Amino acid sequence: MKDLKNVFNQKVDQINSYQDPIPPDTLLRLYALYKRATNNTQEPGSKKPIINAFKLNALLQLGRISSKKAMKEYIREVDKLIGG
Repeated sequence: MKDLKNVFNQKVDQINSYQDPIPPDTLLRLYALYKRATNNTQEPGSKKPIINAFKLNALLQLGRISSKKAMKEYIREVDKLIGG
């Protein structure tokens, strides 16, 4: 699990420094996967209600996946987006 967390953290760093535009649906999926992977249960905190609605919808679409599975899917999404 420690190796998985290390790879996950590397992918988070990669995506945070990525300069090319990311499609909104991919951003929402990455957001939701990150929240699940880090067990962050805070509700979305945007000042714009519509953005919060999209973020909450992305979280609901994931269902009840484990932190480990969310990390693996996050890694796959980043690799698919920027190569890995």
